[in-house]
Amino acid sequence: MHAFLIKEQYVTIGRGAFVVSESRLNNKKTKKRKGLKIVLIIFILLILGIAGFLFSIWWDAKQTVEGEIHQGIDSIDTAVGKDKIKNKERLNVLLLGVDERENDSGRSDALMVLSINPSDDSIQIISIPRDTRVDLVGNGTTEKVNHAYAKGGSNMAVDTVENFLDIELDYYVKVNMEGLEGLVDAVGGITVQNEISWVDSGYYKKGYRYEEGEIQLNGAQALGYVRMRKQDPEGDFGRTKRQRKVIEGIINQGASIGSVTKISEILDVLGTNVETNMDFADMQNLFLNYRNTRKNISNYMLEGTGQTIGGVYYLIVPEEEINKVHDMIAN
Repeated sequence: MHAFLIKEQYVTIGRGAFVVSESRLNNKKTKKRKGLKIVLIIFILLILGIAGFLFSIWWDAKQTVEGEIHQGIDSIDTAVGKDKIKNKERLNVLLLGVDERENDSGRSDALMVLSINPSDDSIQIISIPRDTRVDLVGNGTTEKVNHAYAKGGSNMAVDTVENFLDIELDYYVKVNMEGLEGLVDAVGGITVQNEISWVDSGYYKKGYRYEEGEIQLNGAQALGYVRMRKQDPEGDFGRTKRQRKVIEGIINQGASIGSVTKISEILDVLGTNVETNMDFADMQNLFLNYRNTRKNISNYMLEGTGQTIGGVYYLIVPEEEINKVHDMIAN
């Protein structure tokens, strides 16, 4: 055994041992504490950065909704919808896909009732063909359902659909179909399962082939995809199916983590092309209480027979079919 005097302290070592001075031990402890401080500082800065980013998203979304998107209408009592969201009850939302052009009030090319049920985490998308013959509430005429928006805006469209199906709508969302292109691009494109193959006649790009099977669509391609009708054996019914596929694609892609980085672009598109009676608080609560419903989406379209009345083609939906759809939504 040997003993050494190191800074007035003896350290006795045996064979094969190492001599460690008190100064070296203190240096190691100091370096370790500095390392922990650096990691802690980086962690705090990272959390602050994320918090700042999330607050920025939240603030931008709030400003966009309150300043541009939110539009109340007389035909819906939003207090009822707020209570339903708070109590996690089924919600019925009318989705209007409107083709608005310059010097034209526009017509609703797509009418869908989204029945959102958090009790079983499901969404039913029920499509109303635009040629469906209905009574236009507030106009006193019986015409195609897509004339309701053209003659009385969102108010008449809501009243007419409620009267036709004998249901209560809690919210409406109006989307300008021209904005569909920007929205699909904003979420980074979508994937759809295409049922038929056809060559585009100019809605997207003349000569472009939409292949059968799973295809990826950018904004311009998606707009061409939903507008084609004459080459589809199912006509307007096939077109409505493709509209639903695009909506599902946007919902699924928009819910992905990757879309968070594109939130500003998404908000810009929504701000200029979407109108709804949901306020920002409604949207936040809807996200918190209903976010899992998108995982189980089912589709249905009202059925009827074509008939020409006064030289105009209509889809006549029988009472039994109306009652069936009413029960699907109400029950």
